[in-house]
Amino acid sequence: MKNLFTILGEVIWKSLTSWREPFTFWGEIACSVGLLFRHPGKLRWKNFFYYMDVCGTSALGIVLLICFLMGITIAFQAAIQMQKFGTEIFVADLTGFSMLKEFGPLMVALIATGRAGSSFAAEIGSMKAEEEISALTTMGISPVRYLVVPKLLAMVIAIPALTVFGDIAGLLGGLAVGVGFLDLTAETYISRTAEVLTPLTFLLGVIKGIFFGAMIALVGCREGFRSSPDSQGVGRAATSAVVRSILFLIIIDTLITVIYSFWGY
Repeated sequence: MKNLFTILGEVIWKSLTSWREPFTFWGEIACSVGLLFRHPGKLRWKNFFYYMDVCGTSALGIVLLICFLMGITIAFQAAIQMQKFGTEIFVADLTGFSMLKEFGPLMVALIATGRAGSSFAAEIGSMKAEEEISALTTMGISPVRYLVVPKLLAMVIAIPALTVFGDIAGLLGGLAVGVGFLDLTAETYISRTAEVLTPLTFLLGVIKGIFFGAMIALVGCREGFRSSPDSQGVGRAATSAVVRSILFLIIIDTLITVIYSFWGY
């Protein structure tokens, strides 16, 4: 019969070995990215452009629609309150800052989580189930450099770019409410928006998009590598990738927002 010290030792050892795999994964990512900066030709450019299309171009339509509707929603909520005090023009301020600094990058990231994050996990999980990951390792090819790095770079570029388009769509949603509901002229609304928003405001949201894109790609790929080699495992990996990505999105968004607040932005 095992004594207390044996059980405690087994628990500690299991905990330590469970942490070894994630650190190995992050280390391989760092080494692969460092190697890429020294030797850009080693990147699978064909796959990189494929994922750029999947994560960026293909998602543009739904991003524009959702961000436009989000801008309308924010503007309507602000208009109801501003009308009580006769300050309807400040709807442009609230809508602009809310979309550019918060809802624009967050909505784009949530869309990417459902589209790309789950896709990455399912793709790598399927390759693991068919033993393609083992085949890459046998041939001396790093699965992380071969599969993860193109996805990571594509997401880091695509999400900030989509954030810019989403921001513009959200501002147009606010403009539609200002002109159609508040009886403001388009010139007045646009003039107020240009007065209060600066390029730095756009940049703050784009910076969030960089962190969001990297996180979504890494979590999706990580869940794919962790999946069990069967069809059910692939499904669980895709679900887990979405759930974990949303959780980390909120955490990262909160931390960055707090940092911006301390910096006076």
